[in-house]
Amino acid sequence: MSDSLPMEKPSKAPPPVVNRAAWPKPWAQLKYFTFQPAIFPRLLGQVSPDARPGDFVNVYDKNGQLTGGGLFNPRAKIPLRVVTHSTEPVTEAYFETAIRRAVALRRELFKLDETTDAYRLINSDGDGLSGLTIDRYADTLLCEVYSLGIAQRLPGWLPLLHELAGTKFARVQVDHDLGSLEGIKPSTFKETNAAAPRLVKIREHGVRYEVDFAEGHKTGFFCDQRENRKLLAKFTRGARVLDLCCYTGGFSLNAKVAGGAEEVTSVDLDEAAIAQAKRNANLNQARLKFVHADAFAYARQMQQNGEKWDVVVLDPPKFIFTRDDHGNWEGRQKYEDLNLLAISLVKPGGIFVTCSCSGLLSLEDFEQHVIKAAHRQNRRLQFFDRTGPGPDHPVYSNCLESRYLKVLWARVV
Repeated sequence: MSDSLPMEKPSKAPPPVVNRAAWPKPWAQLKYFTFQPAIFPRLLGQVSPDARPGDFVNVYDKNGQLTGGGLFNPRAKIPLRVVTHSTEPVTEAYFETAIRRAVALRRELFKLDETTDAYRLINSDGDGLSGLTIDRYADTLLCEVYSLGIAQRLPGWLPLLHELAGTKFARVQVDHDLGSLEGIKPSTFKETNAAAPRLVKIREHGVRYEVDFAEGHKTGFFCDQRENRKLLAKFTRGARVLDLCCYTGGFSLNAKVAGGAEEVTSVDLDEAAIAQAKRNANLNQARLKFVHADAFAYARQMQQNGEKWDVVVLDPPKFIFTRDDHGNWEGRQKYEDLNLLAISLVKPGGIFVTCSCSGLLSLEDFEQHVIKAAHRQNRRLQFFDRTGPGPDHPVYSNCLESRYLKVLWARVV
């Protein structure tokens, strides 16, 4: 036997001594190492006493190393939004750089102006501008603000945005409850909104639309489906097409105008959306059949009637709003049930396009629900594509959960 002494376990290194007094103010320190842009209260450590709501702060990691810069608001659900990660000092000049980079991506790299005058100009975390999304509609910018720090700075950024985008007007939307929580005054953008038009007309891949900012959901139009609307037209020549949850007619019009469909039936429960879809059809001199009805009820009735279509598009509203088990399950069940009904209306060999905009539902889980819906009817899906939003909706590698739109393309056999 060896008479050597047992080896001592190495002791943990003491935490580094952090000299916060040397940090440029205002600052915030993280409790944990993370590259996430959204820092919730449990992740946030000490904050310098001089940091005010909306301030741009230097962000340090748990060891006291500079890790970036962000916008601070102690009363918000997300008290710190890290807009950039950097080991070098960052200043407010970052925001102009980020805005210029975002606009150049759409206009210079992707050259979106060649095919449309409606696209996502700034995509929040995907452009390093957490708390701000901007959609460009012809000469008007539709801005959605989710952060006090963004709300404080946006009026100063608008002249630069107009210069870069070639626009003239801006409308700014702030959710009432979120605005109250963040401390954004309702009057902040009153004059800006008063000067902007309520209606604009846009073009997209040869199809024209009218966007009504007052009546529409969210921004009044969904730029994220632009490339999917175009792709649909490849499968609708001479076809009988059903567009369930048609909203303002995007898929319907592409099927008819660009795709040459023989007949298009457009169904939606929202009366204002149907009215807007009819105006869009008139803009394009397109004859569509509109049905004001709940998609579930309509699909059940058509199923009982034995109706079948060559192409069925299903683009329902968001069904999952929570991670809570009951609420999450209920939303998943709605996806499965509605997809079952929609698939039953597709002719053998027909095309089925189904979408989900629920960020809390992964692509793989969504696909499994759709597959189960088909197999419950003893039908099979021949998937040939899985798509999402266009390139104007980029996602940073440190915030993959901001992916939300999922589109499955299949032949039903």
